[in-house]
Amino acid sequence: MDSLLEHLDRFSEVLAVSRTTHVSTWDPATVRRALQWAGYLRHIHRRFGRHARIRKALEQRLQNQWKQEGDSGPAPAPGLANFQALGHCDQLLSLRLLANPALGDASFHFLLQQLFPGPGDPDAEEETLQGSLAHFARCRAAAHMLRFHAYRENPVLQKDSVMKTQAELLLRRLQEVGEAEAEGPGRLLSLLWERLPQSNFLKVVAAALLLPAASPRLQEEELRVGSPRTPEDGRQELLRWLLGKSDIAVAFCRNLPAELLTSVAGRHPELFPVYLGLLTNWGRQLHYDLPKGLWIGTEPQDVPWEELFSRFQSLCQAPPPLKDEVLTALKSYKAQDGDFEVPGLSIWTDLLLALGSLV
Repeated sequence: MDSLLEHLDRFSEVLAVSRTTHVSTWDPATVRRALQWAGYLRHIHRRFGRHARIRKALEQRLQNQWKQEGDSGPAPAPGLANFQALGHCDQLLSLRLLANPALGDASFHFLLQQLFPGPGDPDAEEETLQGSLAHFARCRAAAHMLRFHAYRENPVLQKDSVMKTQAELLLRRLQEVGEAEAEGPGRLLSLLWERLPQSNFLKVVAAALLLPAASPRLQEEELRVGSPRTPEDGRQELLRWLLGKSDIAVAFCRNLPAELLTSVAGRHPELFPVYLGLLTNWGRQLHYDLPKGLWIGTEPQDVPWEELFSRFQSLCQAPPPLKDEVLTALKSYKAQDGDFEVPGLSIWTDLLLALGSLV
């Protein structure tokens, strides 16, 4: 029993360190040992869950640790609060390491490999620590799945079950960090933006913004953990972060398909002025090439006429009020340019003419 209690004490120390900058000194071997230690305690939870004496001794030790931490400083972060927590201590450790920007790249990648041991992994079929971590990742490790999944180019991403699952996990992760710290969601999203493939991450952000207000999978998870925050809180954090980062908002509106952006703008009206403003600026960068009879850009990064038209066309195919607002803006721009009806004089005139029956 003394040895078991000592193991518990040592792992509690490891868990506390996992939230600090000290993990910058952890190499992959250290991460592996910490996860193996967590796996041992998870085994203890399974083996002695019905053993009243051992369970009571472990819970008493955990309670004493919390009292000591509370007396010596600020309230400890949620961790091993009771015996039940031992059942997912490897998950808790992984969650903290994934969210800690101080963790080195080599250790970070090693941890992800443990979460997602691919089909060729010799241990992937065994019920080991890796199996538990893979389950954890499906349930809680949100955007870190992005490194290991293929992305289909379906423009209506909410119909992609893989993307939808990743979006649900991202919202769940935002809820978790939001419960721990008010600024947590923004920091997490910025960290993911820096570390993950950005084009794929933007697709998951869009899918998360399009999830139904009451997702059955998320509702079930909320009931299980008793969280005071909701998926809608996660969506608002996501939208606030997106609109607060102008460079990311530009990338979001430029790189995602027209149909997807129309859906997001229809669902979240606060995004529409940003999207429309970018479309307007892109249109004003084009000039009419008389010999070619085309609207063209002067710089390689300028949005081509075809893309600009497809984005306005998609918006005009949306139901009111989105369609009405777009047409009102186009007609206003046309009037500002002189209200010409002849092609080639105003890009807004030409867009309205090209939209034809949608106007």
